[in-house]
Amino acid sequence: MSETIKVDIWSDVQCPWCYIGKRKFEAGAALFDGSVEVEYHSFELAPDTPVDFAGSPIDYLSERKGIPVAQVTEMLARVTGIAESVGLHYDYDSVHQTNTVISHELLHYAKAHGRQLDMKERLLKAYFVDGRHVGRIEDLADLAAEIGLDRADVVRALTTHDYLADVKADVAQANAYGIQGVPFFVIDGKYGISGAQDPEAFAGALRQAQADQNEAAGTTAAAGADR
Repeated sequence: MSETIKVDIWSDVQCPWCYIGKRKFEAGAALFDGSVEVEYHSFELAPDTPVDFAGSPIDYLSERKGIPVAQVTEMLARVTGIAESVGLHYDYDSVHQTNTVISHELLHYAKAHGRQLDMKERLLKAYFVDGRHVGRIEDLADLAAEIGLDRADVVRALTTHDYLADVKADVAQANAYGIQGVPFFVIDGKYGISGAQDPEAFAGALRQAQADQNEAAGTTAAAGADR
């Protein structure tokens, strides 16, 4: 019998392709006849961004990245259309460009309390759809409380940065893997998939990992029978 396939996903809360990739991965996992365990890992696309950036995502990309405003506008329109195709309704007019390191600390807190997947979904929706701020402790505590986490304890943990070392460890592991962009999926510790691929690509990688597990189990059983 196949074991659960572990999938480690590096992503950022303010990465539009990460939310799209999450939906496509979920669709791929639904096509897969097996058990999947998902763990999210921290990756900061723009660690130099101030918590309260004075401007829109268009301003950020044009001012900080040197991309012409017309090109940025076209890019955001394209990604918004792709998001719609997977049921996500991005509202870039309401997005608060910010630093996401504290949100990553919250994701590690949520993982420690068995709610990481719920927290990840809430943060992505908050940023891209709801126009909520995901860079300030009080705002993040409100979002955590919405999924049932202890608001006061969240404030405490984020204020004392209990999980900052875990965020840094994730970033270091991403560097060790050579991950330069997100989303990045590591299937069963063997197969890497970069970007928001089609669901069948994820399903195929999961099936391959399952086949590898079955083959290894068969080899082990055969070796035991020969003794």
